Amino acid sequence: MNAFVLGLRLLWGSGRRARVRFLLMALGSALGVSCLAAALTIPTIIAANDARVTSRAVFPGANKNAVYQEFLDPYGSRPLRRVFIGHRGVGPLPVPPGIKSLPRAGEALVSPKLDEILAANPRAAGLVPGHVIGTIAPEGLGGPDELYAYIGTDADELSEAAPLGHFGSTYTQHQVIDPSTLDILRFTLGCIVLLPLVIFLSVCAQLSGESRARRLAALRLVGLSARDTLRVNAGENVVAAFFGAVVGLIGYLGINEVMARIGLPGLRWYPADGRPDGTTIAACLLGCPVLAWVVGQFSARRAAQSPISVRRTGERKPPKKYGTLMLIPGLGIISGYCLLSAMGRDPSGGSAGAVLVPGAVLLTGAGLVFGLAPITAWLSRRLAGMSRSLPLALAMRRTEVDPGSALRVVTGLVLLVFGASLTQGVLIELDQVSRRTAPVQEYSLPVAELSMRQRAEMTALSGVQAHGMTAQTWLASLEGNPSRIQAVFATCAQLAAFTKAAHGCIDNRVLRIANPTFLADEDARPGRRFPFLLSNGQKLNVSVPQDTVTIQAYDPSEFAGPSLLIPPSLLPQGTEPKDARFVLVSPSDPTTVRAVLDGIGAVAPTASVEPVGIVIDSLAQLTVIRSLLVVGMVLGLVIGVAAFVVSVADRAMERRGQVTALALLGARAGTLRVVQVVQVLLPLAVGLGAAIVTGWLAESSYLITGGGAVHWDWDGLPLLFASALGVMLAAAVASLPMVRRHIDPEHIRRD
Repeated sequence: MNAFVLGLRLLWGSGRRARVRFLLMALGSALGVSCLAAALTIPTIIAANDARVTSRAVFPGANKNAVYQEFLDPYGSRPLRRVFIGHRGVGPLPVPPGIKSLPRAGEALVSPKLDEILAANPRAAGLVPGHVIGTIAPEGLGGPDELYAYIGTDADELSEAAPLGHFGSTYTQHQVIDPSTLDILRFTLGCIVLLPLVIFLSVCAQLSGESRARRLAALRLVGLSARDTLRVNAGENVVAAFFGAVVGLIGYLGINEVMARIGLPGLRWYPADGRPDGTTIAACLLGCPVLAWVVGQFSARRAAQSPISVRRTGERKPPKKYGTLMLIPGLGIISGYCLLSAMGRDPSGGSAGAVLVPGAVLLTGAGLVFGLAPITAWLSRRLAGMSRSLPLALAMRRTEVDPGSALRVVTGLVLLVFGASLTQGVLIELDQVSRRTAPVQEYSLPVAELSMRQRAEMTALSGVQAHGMTAQTWLASLEGNPSRIQAVFATCAQLAAFTKAAHGCIDNRVLRIANPTFLADEDARPGRRFPFLLSNGQKLNVSVPQDTVTIQAYDPSEFAGPSLLIPPSLLPQGTEPKDARFVLVSPSDPTTVRAVLDGIGAVAPTASVEPVGIVIDSLAQLTVIRSLLVVGMVLGLVIGVAAFVVSVADRAMERRGQVTALALLGARAGTLRVVQVVQVLLPLAVGLGAAIVTGWLAESSYLITGGGAVHWDWDGLPLLFASALGVMLAAAVASLPMVRRHIDPEHIRRD
């Protein structure tokens, strides 16, 4: 304890530089702990959302006093859930959390966000029939932006009603993110946030490492034991880390209050959901000081064991090469999967890939971290031996002597690029499982729910490429087994927009549709006549012709299955087939799909929209995952940049004596700046190059084992290269101000 207190007294009495160093260590720890709390709280926010949704889940039972029916519809690109309650008696009824009693017929209770929509858009009133008598409290909602309603109605109006049993379940219902996807998200966030965070906190714990090592060596030489010397160093590290952890937690609490009100695309939460729990607080307040203590023990060991070599700046041992051995199994596994895919074999499926690929990714990332120092030292030695340039030789010799400082400077940015590659693979894989693989997306709506003006506005929406209608023939009687066929009302251009290919189409003529991938409709025999009931009560009689149009339809599609192509010009002016469906088509990328759905919701908020081939919950889930991964990338970027800035500034401070010596020997300012820039750019170029190659291989192995259609992300490589070049340019510019050609003899006198 005395040694620990001695460390604090030496810190406070060592002058302004020591206090500034302590403040920088504390601020760095505060930033790191804020990022750590944000990363650890993401699962807590999701769990709180799932818990409230589960507590209000409704289940059937033996209750004779009420029946219910649930509806899930898209309102734009967001899911809208409605629970209709029909009362049959006056007995007691279960009540879900968030409301005091179930609404009676003609009454409704809605979420605050849905209430805002109803107030701002009178056309959306049809979504909630009845009078809104109140809003649902937060206890009954997943989040502030959820669209949810309890609607009282006549029990006889519910076609598929079930007896109301109880609310709440012991099993999680309507999860924000699927459990298997959540595991992938946790692993990805760990790679792009937690690993760089450990590096950053280690950097903060080693600020002014050379100066502190010399000070500790002096204490050791005047008689302090090796154990007490380590305790003196731990006193400064632990106190700075703990003080920074407290400040970081307080800062995160303030950020959470702001972000909870702003929200993320697809995800908003209540401030209480984002407040750290006991485990997170313990991890921040204890984990950061413990890490600082461990780093301090290793960084001060040389000063405690060999103080004379530290005071006399003795020759340092070259970095150990054991770290590079981690790259061998890591790269071996991910390269093996990539090679199998390139040979035409499919190694996806099975449990082996689910274990081997994540393990290989972690080994490769660790190999990048621990293998960067020996690789940089070897490369520096070779370049210094071949170079005839004084600045390059000086930079390479310095990097060869102290490659560990290069490790602290660039590791955060290297891991960020490596994690960015992995994140791209996760997003591609989720895109494949959450949406159609076809290049187009269809939207089907009942024509009866749309006016002519609404249909015209929908066809003009940004992203909509074409429109058409599908309808079935009219049946006068359902007795026996009557024949009926389905038809498409579209022009040849509209048909081409909905299908892969269309051959033999002739405008303004009725054609029989032939689709080689579907069985031929035996009822659609040439010469047979079928009536289509129109909206004005009349009938449109159409004969099946001999002429055909051959199409290749997407699957699924509203245009896969109809037997006739009828030109819209045959319809009388102002009429359309009764019970027809109005179909729109757009590109299938998620951004366009969400924009079109939002546009449809604005034009016709009460219409029932069916996004063909996708589930609206999956689209909402993909939005949440994208938002969380973007948050992770932002946190990783903040951590990487902070580690770089802190390390470069610390190196400049530590090497002022060397810069002074070179300046006294006649080195020019330009020479010193080139040396500084090259010292930063060499390990950065080596690390970023390795991160791009290994990250792309790791991403490809993940996509290959995922079993999706995309195995090689060629489109992502230019972005990674551009990002790496941007990072190197920014690093070079940021390194220039760190060299000051100011001759201070005090630095030489100390040596």
